[in-house]
Amino acid sequence: MSHTTATRRRSEARSIPRRLIVNADDFGRSDAVNQAVIQAHCEGILTSASLMVNEPACAEAARLARAHPRLGVGLHLTIVRGRAALTPQQAPGLVNPEQAFAHDAIRAGLRYFFKRSLREALRQEIAAQFHRFDETGLVLDHVNGHLNMHLHPTVLRLLCAPSGARTIPSIRLTRDLFWTNAHLARGHWVYRLSHAVIFSLLCAWARPRLRRARMRHTRAVFGLLQNGRVDTDYVCRLLRRLPKGDSELYCHPSLTDFRHELDALVSAQAREAVRRCGIQLIRYQDLDHGETADHSSDRPRL
Repeated sequence: MSHTTATRRRSEARSIPRRLIVNADDFGRSDAVNQAVIQAHCEGILTSASLMVNEPACAEAARLARAHPRLGVGLHLTIVRGRAALTPQQAPGLVNPEQAFAHDAIRAGLRYFFKRSLREALRQEIAAQFHRFDETGLVLDHVNGHLNMHLHPTVLRLLCAPSGARTIPSIRLTRDLFWTNAHLARGHWVYRLSHAVIFSLLCAWARPRLRRARMRHTRAVFGLLQNGRVDTDYVCRLLRRLPKGDSELYCHPSLTDFRHELDALVSAQAREAVRRCGIQLIRYQDLDHGETADHSSDRPRL
């Protein structure tokens, strides 16, 4: 590599801005979650939310989202630990008599992978959830999955299929960088390392498929390894260490169960860190259309 080329690449790397999507999962699950999402968006650093279309507070969440058009809203695809759009008669073997998915994500994932008879029911359920999202009148900002099940190989193949539910503009590529996370938080090492390895492998498998399907995604995602522990200290540490390029931080703010995550998003410390570090707060729809925003030449390591 010539000296001129190396200098140009270093200059280009320095010019890459740090942009961050701050997303709330489980929008529509309850009034406590909905109110926290809107508060974090209006008073804090939250830029987007992922809607659970089969949950009781979905209609309220959609109404609140329409009243706050700067909030990017995506589909939080639910195929485990939640309610289904289809009845047991419409999706035999997929849900129980109460129209609920299995609670055990590992067992459900194994069934989805090995039991081919469930794939058509999964395809129809995914299509039904997209249809329910369309009925809200909201513009689809992104797609992800409850417990990140959208990266399950069977599910992702259905999402990427040309005959799939619909065109998906952007999707979460859930790769939380272990070594970065190790500098930001302590404890829960077995959980954090195991999930970092599993999702690093899933993302390596998913990335070329998303590229072929022209689905945009961020370079890095944070929040997976915190597992409900996105507090003010973690958020401020992350903002100071945020890599260049496009990243996502996802969390679960609520007025009840995860009040500390709401407090982190609206804290003066977080708002000041965003300003001081020159971080641009964006939504998935703000990602570049000509690329996946992956910056593969500067790809982060596990």
